[in-house]
Amino acid sequence: MKTILAASIAVLLAAAANAAPAPGGAATDISNADVQAMAKRLSSQPGGDELLRVVPINNGEYNVAVAVVHRAKAAKLDATLEHSQIAEVYHIISGSGTMVSDGGIENAKPSTDPHTLSVVGPSSGGKIAGGHTRKISAGDVVIVPPNTAHGWSEVTEELVYLVVRMDPKKVLKPN
Repeated sequence: MKTILAASIAVLLAAAANAAPAPGGAATDISNADVQAMAKRLSSQPGGDELLRVVPINNGEYNVAVAVVHRAKAAKLDATLEHSQIAEVYHIISGSGTMVSDGGIENAKPSTDPHTLSVVGPSSGGKIAGGHTRKISAGDVVIVPPNTAHGWSEVTEELVYLVVRMDPKKVLKPN
């Protein structure tokens, strides 16, 4: 009888362990009010990029960051970056401009700016050579893989966009 009871308990415990989902963490909400407040704060600058949240995912296996970026109207820009460890997804909230991506960066120089490193991780900057140019405007979504040169050659109407950054190497610090 003891053997049957012990075996039954062992089977029930094994079934319960297999049925329990692995801890996945908690959902993180970012309100529109938070996004708009950050956009308003950045609007006084010609360009700005600020993290709203950096969240560890899957028990710290990787991080996902959400930022707001602002670019003031400018007829000609020549600022390009490529991030070596971060993939980005842009969702344009408002404005429009001409985006340049792909190709390569001429005379690339590693970024040493502490703010840049804190919001996008290790990056290099310079001028794009042989890139793909296209108009981007409100509602558009752009996916930028790691090590992909990208930037704006023109901002025709003040840009505000939400950026989701996938950070598999955990170079961005959770907040």
